[in-house]
Amino acid sequence: MAVAEPIPRDAECAGCGRDLRCCRQCRHYDLSRNNQCRESEAELVVEKDRRNFCEFFEFTRARFGVRATGDRAADARARLAGLFGDPTVAEPPVSDARKRLEDLFRKKEPDSKP
Repeated sequence: MAVAEPIPRDAECAGCGRDLRCCRQCRHYDLSRNNQCRESEAELVVEKDRRNFCEFFEFTRARFGVRATGDRAADARARLAGLFGDPTVAEPPVSDARKRLEDLFRKKEPDSKP
């Protein structure tokens, strides 16, 4: 969809009717930043998908999701798999730390009396 700039505050998507001039459509929108904005002087906007009066708004040409999320989730999963083994592998290697953790929470069997 071609969008002419500057985008008026009340502009809406012709397909879905959502606001175009909102945080989620801005090039400064970044989930990993404070207030989800790379512009440090911008005021806090609570509703990121609604129109607002932000003076730093610049329409982004990038696809949504690609610029905002990055590989943080994949990196976190890889680190977690490195700590506790990969559950997709049939028999993950058991590290010493993992063995001690499992031993700590394993139910103890009652002692049998002679």
